[in-house]
Amino acid sequence: MLLQAALLGGCDRASDAPSPAPTANSVAPVVAAPAPAGPSRLILAFGDSLYAGYGLDRGSSLPDALQSRLRRDGINATVVNAGVSGDTSAAGRQRFAFALDNLPRRPDLILLGLGGNDVLRQIAPDETRANMTAMLDEAQRRKIPVMLTGMMAPPNLGQDYTSKFNSIWPDLAKSHQATLYPFILEGVIGNPALMQADRVHPNRVGVDKIVGRVAPLVETAIGKTD
Repeated sequence: MLLQAALLGGCDRASDAPSPAPTANSVAPVVAAPAPAGPSRLILAFGDSLYAGYGLDRGSSLPDALQSRLRRDGINATVVNAGVSGDTSAAGRQRFAFALDNLPRRPDLILLGLGGNDVLRQIAPDETRANMTAMLDEAQRRKIPVMLTGMMAPPNLGQDYTSKFNSIWPDLAKSHQATLYPFILEGVIGNPALMQADRVHPNRVGVDKIVGRVAPLVETAIGKTD
């Protein structure tokens, strides 16, 4: 019920945020933090408002926090934030190649997180699957590894919808050899201390909690050695 309230209650307000056209400003480097020595790693964080940092101060988004965590762990990583609030998987698909083409070089990893706005609009899971597949196919064509941060549908949308929707991410992770973090809001959603007032976007503390779970998977995906 908490997931239902968040996605179909809080997201209703958040999705009203304007979705900018895909311009160069849609791919902005996160605020710089001291980089350690070692090989440089470039990560593209491509997603919706959960990546864009909706409701957070500049420098407090998930990509910002992830970059800081990786650098604290001794990885010379730069995370480029290509999150756009309100993006559906279809909107992301339209700008995906553009975002990649406007990076300084081929990234070492794509962090791909879309789907929340598809649930909000009750877009057919087959459409979401097709859009996500197209982006993964493009990444595979460019020989770029991907880590998926998944989304889940609330149970009130019915067993048929939720089973079809929730299976998208594990299925695609398997078929495209992608790393998977099954639900980006796991352990955060439903906890008022970790969420903004809209009940769907994490606050700064919630972002840090997500990063604490996601960062080890990212480090493995980019080939960190102990």
